[in-house]
Amino acid sequence: MAIKSDKWIKDMAKNQGMIEPFQENQIKSNGNGRIVSYGTSSYGYDVRCADEFKVFTNINSSMVDPKNFDDQSFVDIKSDVCTIPPNSFALARTVEYFRIPRQVLTLCLGKSTYARCGIIVNVTPLEPEWEGHVTLEFSNTTSLPAKIYANEGVAQFIFLESDEVCETSYKDRDGKYQGQKGVTLPKTCLLYTSPSPRDQRGSGMAACG
Repeated sequence: MAIKSDKWIKDMAKNQGMIEPFQENQIKSNGNGRIVSYGTSSYGYDVRCADEFKVFTNINSSMVDPKNFDDQSFVDIKSDVCTIPPNSFALARTVEYFRIPRQVLTLCLGKSTYARCGIIVNVTPLEPEWEGHVTLEFSNTTSLPAKIYANEGVAQFIFLESDEVCETSYKDRDGKYQGQKGVTLPKTCLLYTSPSPRDQRGSGMAACG
């Protein structure tokens, strides 16, 4: 797989709508002074965090269960700054809407500014032909409250292009997070279905990609 350059990123964003809205340069300041940078880098794209947050609280839950997630475990916040309690986490989303090409896999790396403060950004890979707002997970690993700034850079995405087009893309298998908008909570697939011609695994369970 080859990592794609700024030239390719600009071309795909402008002509194929891969990233919307798109900033072809690195933005390092605004009217209020310096910010955590965002925009196109040499071999990647630094995304911004929107002003919608879901901050985790254990007030209403005694356990976190990915298969039976209680949305009451979060407090909704809409603000330019989100404060994450010590040893807790928050969900947010990118300002940008992505449309990933069929032969491309996209990986996320956290910005060093946040990492050096003990704030970890986690995103699973964006698979071929996935599209949507990217849900971001911020973990505050410190013993102090931590701030996240909306409309500033939070993570860098890098684009890897395969020398062979995949047989089945995320769109082909109707992945459960396809086309997601806003901050998206965990989803589970519990419905029994007959295996499709493309999916002869025989389990009868719906694919939960």
